[in-house]
Amino acid sequence: MTKSTVSYSSFLSEQLNEIATHIPNRDSFNLKVSKVPVAWHLDHSLKTINSIFRAMESSDPELFRSNFSVSRFFVYAYGDFPRGYAKAPRLVLPPDNITTKSLYRQLEEAKVNSSKLEYLHTKSHFKHPYFNVIDKDQSKRFLKIHTRHHLKIVRDILK
Repeated sequence: MTKSTVSYSSFLSEQLNEIATHIPNRDSFNLKVSKVPVAWHLDHSLKTINSIFRAMESSDPELFRSNFSVSRFFVYAYGDFPRGYAKAPRLVLPPDNITTKSLYRQLEEAKVNSSKLEYLHTKSHFKHPYFNVIDKDQSKRFLKIHTRHHLKIVRDILK
């Protein structure tokens, strides 16, 4: 399977294109940077994008209530996560055997989902394990920060 010829435009386009460029390096690892290989970071990032979209798509905007989270405030202000601080929820943990085919399939799904996210109601939301319930704009910010965080790790592994 190769990089898609279909073009989707979204707030994550640049990062999704970078993920595509790293799939061929999927088996690379550097224990000084991460205990897991490039494929783990790519799979986790894609699972996160897709699962958040599905949660937001199925949410009831009428049920959203604004809230405050100290950890969200600091991460959003800083624009990055400290490495090794948080544990990924089981839903977005990669399987033991990550296939190249599944990475490309998830990438295509993420391209579609990130472009469709733009059309969701502004109060579409999901419950984040550390940041409480976050709406569409907060979710987009989270996805940018989260994906950028894992791409930095991938780039460090590949140095």
